[in-house]
Amino acid sequence: MTPDVATFRAARDFLLANAEDYETAYRGFRWPDVIGFNWALDWFDGVLAAETPDRPALWIVEEDGSELKLTFAELADRSSRVAGRLHEWGVRRGDRILLMLGNQVELWETMLAAMKLGAVVVPATTLLTTDDLRDRIERGGVAHVVTGAADTAKFAGLEGDWTRISVGPAEGWLTFADAYGHEPYDAVGETTHAGDTLLLYFTSGTTASPKLVEHTYASYPVGHLSTMYWIGLRPGDVHLNVSSPGWAKHAWSNVFAPWNAGACVLVLNYTRFGAPALLEVMRRCEVTTFCAPPTVWRMLIQEDLTAWRLSLRTAVAAGEPLNPEIIEQVREQWDLTVRDGYGQTETTAQVGNPPGQPLKPGSMGRPLPGYRIVLVDPVSGEPADEGEVCIDLAERPLALMAGYRDHAGRTDEAMSGGYYHTGDVASKDADGYVTFVGRTDDVFKASDYKISPFELESVLLEHDAVAEAAVVPAADPVRLAVPKAYVSLAAGHEATAETARSILAHCRERLAPYKRVRRLEFGELPKTISGKIRRVELRGLEGEERHAGEYREEDFPDLTT
Repeated sequence: MTPDVATFRAARDFLLANAEDYETAYRGFRWPDVIGFNWALDWFDGVLAAETPDRPALWIVEEDGSELKLTFAELADRSSRVAGRLHEWGVRRGDRILLMLGNQVELWETMLAAMKLGAVVVPATTLLTTDDLRDRIERGGVAHVVTGAADTAKFAGLEGDWTRISVGPAEGWLTFADAYGHEPYDAVGETTHAGDTLLLYFTSGTTASPKLVEHTYASYPVGHLSTMYWIGLRPGDVHLNVSSPGWAKHAWSNVFAPWNAGACVLVLNYTRFGAPALLEVMRRCEVTTFCAPPTVWRMLIQEDLTAWRLSLRTAVAAGEPLNPEIIEQVREQWDLTVRDGYGQTETTAQVGNPPGQPLKPGSMGRPLPGYRIVLVDPVSGEPADEGEVCIDLAERPLALMAGYRDHAGRTDEAMSGGYYHTGDVASKDADGYVTFVGRTDDVFKASDYKISPFELESVLLEHDAVAEAAVVPAADPVRLAVPKAYVSLAAGHEATAETARSILAHCRERLAPYKRVRRLEFGELPKTISGKIRRVELRGLEGEERHAGEYREEDFPDLTT
């Protein structure tokens, strides 16, 4: 065992040993000092496949009930054969591979193969358009593309001398399946350096064009030790994460965190999400750890969860803040606490509620091992009890991105003043628990009071008729701005004046007058293709004129008396 593998393993084992002892884990954890560590060769092949060859590593369940289940040894061999064929097709160390596949085995094989070759992966969602792909190929410096046959048409007309590899037959494209007959790639004597580029992520762009986030051969593979700890993963777990390929959360919980622990990655493919189908797979496959975004949790709690007897030991939520109503409903039905966590594409899990720790509903939790979180006042630039969530660069975490690859000025801005600036605002209590307030550009003032959309949205979600909600400022001649809610209705409820009145009355009873939701509009919420609500788009809809279909507090005299 090399020194790099030994130090990585020691750090990982320390977190596993202190899985429910937050104080010890936080005080004692140190990021492993790795130099030539290649996670795919040294950890996946050298430890997981060598020591637990027959343990399930990847389990893919299809909508029709068919499935594929591979052990660590099988996946190590298959990915090495893919690496051999990719090398024959011209993939070299440092080359950039645009990887655009769904949840299919070739995705994981290519990820591991690329790492074994020392290449760079540019993950892409299958929802991208031709224009999106043109931007990613040009800005990402792409030399090779791996995609499904059904998506090859999107690349028609895109210029460039890049290798075309298709999963499934496609005219003019190399066939991925040819890789399986190749000899395994011989990586003896080759290695990667911790600072080499591994991943280039195009962020989803909730407020601007996508940024190009660079991660290294250390920052994500090793950095996701914090994510492993937050989720509470253990060797042999069956971990189900609801996430689409192409986004950082997929790498978080469908690659690095579970395989750092030696757990099995389980995915369910579906054409259209259905809570009962997901719950049935969780039951049949004996899922022990589960992660899903709040949007999925909101759909799950509309079911009678007590009808499914599961093997779940722990469950978490990420992607957007978790509303307290979800926590309470799951706790009542499953006697299980859904734990919130916080991180970004630029980092791994930074803040979270680890297993076995007291949970404060509405709070994201406390800083996770390896992160020194500081809330910085945006005016004074000094630490405060409420301010922008920042990472202290005096103890820079290994898991922090190398920077924004195509924009040095943007990197300098994000790393200014001795901190990495997340762009999110939060508050901190005396126990160190951090509570999300909003994006710096989402928080607004009404009657000179600062309003957190998340706080108001959490109250809205407590109403039976509300499936999803987004709060933005609406112009008001007296108060400058008032909170307006855009609401997506739960099944069985109609967009009527009576429903609007009921929701507004609900908010009136639970919110202070200056926070009160005073306008409401029904409809589907605009989202990025990664599923995050685009409040910036809703804010852009708000002007002086009243919208058709908008309800206002003054429309209901009994609410204003």
